[in-house]
Amino acid sequence: MWTYSSTYKHSIYFSKFQHINDNLEQQALAIYRSWFVDFEPFKGGKFVGSELGEIPEGWRVGKLIEIADIIMGQSPQGRSFNEVGDGIVFYQGRTEFGDRFPSIRLYTTEPNRFAEPLSVLLSVRAPVGDINIAHRKCCIGRGLASIKSNNAHYSFIFYTMQSLKPLLDKFNGEGTVFGSINRSSIENMTIVIPPNDIIERFERITQKIDMKILNSFNESNNLKEQRDILLPKLISGELKINDLHS
Repeated sequence: MWTYSSTYKHSIYFSKFQHINDNLEQQALAIYRSWFVDFEPFKGGKFVGSELGEIPEGWRVGKLIEIADIIMGQSPQGRSFNEVGDGIVFYQGRTEFGDRFPSIRLYTTEPNRFAEPLSVLLSVRAPVGDINIAHRKCCIGRGLASIKSNNAHYSFIFYTMQSLKPLLDKFNGEGTVFGSINRSSIENMTIVIPPNDIIERFERITQKIDMKILNSFNESNNLKEQRDILLPKLISGELKINDLHS
């Protein structure tokens, strides 16, 4: 029969997935900081002054809108919401956010603003600045914005948004009781933009890491779905352990 020990073993298994993903993300983030914050691989070259400090020659300071497409969320009518999988996945705000990917709770049959797979989901209402990644196409509500690379540089966009967290934090409560950020403020966030070939090199390394994280997340979700389906049947006696091996 299904026991507490079985449930505990599953919890340990899922924790292992999370631990692996955390380690992989820290590796990718360390590479980003080394390349685009500390400029360690480029220290042997010439540096020039900029409004953000010294940067490698050939790099430039620009705006986020130059490398990303930004879509502000808009909530569908409440009558379209459901929890039975009818329509498309819907995220109102950061409520469903996880460590990296959001969990699915609601669907909508009347979607109006979409986030494509691998887009960054940014919380635009208090607290401003929390981020996740869309692991599938979804509808986003007014509490979120979608930030998608306009050149398939998904990893670079994700870690760039993480590096902007201190700046995003400034929008929490500025001038109002509840913080918020608008489209213009997101589009005009100042960033360092490396040459395209440098970003491509970074992507070749980090996209492999990020895809491992995504595949691990999907595998973990599949196991959770199987557990959630089987556990009630095992507890009720509708299904026997021996049935799982037949």
